[in-house]
Amino acid sequence: MTATDSSVAIVRAAARAASDKLALDIIALDVSDVLAITDIFFIASAPSERQVNAIVDGIEEELIKSGLRPVRREGRSGGRWVLLDYAEVVVHVQHEEDRIFYALERLWKDCPVVDLQLEAKDPSAKQEAIAQSSDTAQLSDTAQSSATAQSSDTAN
Repeated sequence: MTATDSSVAIVRAAARAASDKLALDIIALDVSDVLAITDIFFIASAPSERQVNAIVDGIEEELIKSGLRPVRREGRSGGRWVLLDYAEVVVHVQHEEDRIFYALERLWKDCPVVDLQLEAKDPSAKQEAIAQSSDTAQLSDTAQSSATAQSSDTAN
C-alpha cells in the first residue's frame, strides 16, 4: 500500500506552509506500509520555540483553507515538539535539538520519502530571514523589559 493522493496533497500543502515560515530539514515519509493509522509522517524543525509555533500556525492556517482541522494537537504550550494529527498525515514540528535527539527519520528510515515538490530556496536568504526574526524577537523582548521597568518606576 502507498500513501493516497489525498494524503500527498495534504502533506505538500503543509510543506509549502512550513517552508514559507522558514522551517528547516523538511521531509515527509510514507509510513502507510508499516502503520495502519496514518499514511504520512511530516517532519520539520526550527531553531527556536517561537519559530516552531509560527510554523505550526502557518500549517494550520494553510490546511484550514482546505477545510482541514487537526483531529488532535499536542505539545503546543511547550513549543519544543508540536504534533498535529490530520488522520492521513501526522505533522511533527520540532525544535532542532529535539529533532536530533529523537531522530524520527532514523526510526522510519526504511520508509520511502514523499516528493514534496518544494522549490529550492537560497540558503543565504533563509539564514538572513532567521537572523532578522531573531533580531525582531530580541527587540520585542527588550521593549517589553523596558516598558516593565518604566511602569515599576512610575509606580514608585
